[in-house]
Amino acid sequence: MKIGLISDTHGLLRPEAVSALSGVTQILHAGDVGGPEVIAGLRAIAPVEAVRGNNDRDAWAVRCLPLRVSLQIAGVHILVLHDLDDLGPKPQTHGHHRVVVTGHSHKPLVEERSGILFVNPGSAGPRRFKLPITIGYLTIAAGFATAQIRNLA
Repeated sequence: MKIGLISDTHGLLRPEAVSALSGVTQILHAGDVGGPEVIAGLRAIAPVEAVRGNNDRDAWAVRCLPLRVSLQIAGVHILVLHDLDDLGPKPQTHGHHRVVVTGHSHKPLVEERSGILFVNPGSAGPRRFKLPITIGYLTIAAGFATAQIRNLA
């Protein structure tokens, strides 16, 4: 099962991101969505779970986007939130989650710590500083998850 990971779109759903996410079974958006049209565009590709980021302050975002989403996909427990710092100083002790997907920093990351896979797909929205434009994929097979980052521009 291949899940698309996207974050920090800030209102911009790039055609390159739409193309790169084509064929995934589900999309997780780790916040700073920027507008409901981004969610609508992603839903045209696959079902979407999205969280609210620090810049998602409009009424629609407060009403429609939770701060965290905890879900289980193909036997793997996943936590999605915008800012990894919101987990506190010892995120490895946070529940039974095997994967934590975050955004906020705009810096892509795939790292395993204490048996938890931490993934930040980076930013797929407007370029910030000299950081790359990226999305991520989470692949789940036989109860295990792996992740990769894909550069878009």
